[in-house]
Amino acid sequence: MKTPGLRYLGAALIVLLGIWAGLKFHSVHRVLEPGVPVPAGVASAPDPKENAAMETASHPVIPARLPDFSLNDLSGKATSIAAWSGKSLVINFWATWCAPCRREIPLLKTLAADWAGRDLTVVGIAVDYPDKVRQFVGQLKIDYPVLIGEQDALDVAAKFGMDAPAFPFTVFTDRRGEVVALFVGELHRPQADFILSEVQNLNQERIQLPEARRAIAAGLEVMAGKNAG
Repeated sequence: MKTPGLRYLGAALIVLLGIWAGLKFHSVHRVLEPGVPVPAGVASAPDPKENAAMETASHPVIPARLPDFSLNDLSGKATSIAAWSGKSLVINFWATWCAPCRREIPLLKTLAADWAGRDLTVVGIAVDYPDKVRQFVGQLKIDYPVLIGEQDALDVAAKFGMDAPAFPFTVFTDRRGEVVALFVGELHRPQADFILSEVQNLNQERIQLPEARRAIAAGLEVMAGKNAG
């Protein structure tokens, strides 16, 4: 069993890209090796028991602003991400077959509830078959919005620079639609709270975007160092 220190060991430096790789839809699970830079987000250490193949990922080109896209909701209705315009977003890319994705669901539900009064919305993007997603959402009682796609959802992931997407990955935006951080790997509460505190500072105009991104990178590195010991 992993200790909390070991969980954060893989997140010790901002130059770690992370884990749980996605495929070209349901074919091969891959793990992204450490050593690849990501502008503002790090990941937990991979579990070799759940992921056998390892390969190096390319550096994602993360957009400055939230790209425009639409995917179907649980009822099959096309829904634009602009439906949540003016709110900070936590956009979580996941799949039902992904173990760390499933482990994140309770945290995401808690974040959605805790931050609901502060103009923040959690949006799940399931890269999976619709019937599987609807069944899973019902079983887990996911109460935040979930959009679903197959190749079209992979195309959305590519808009965030994730051409060979690692699952899970989570995008954080401020209320102006600026991409503040892209976190690859399983998200934990201390990391989420820290990133969201910087998003709130941005929303309240206490800091500017470059400063927030630097603070997130430095803060996650410090957190990783403390928990790895």
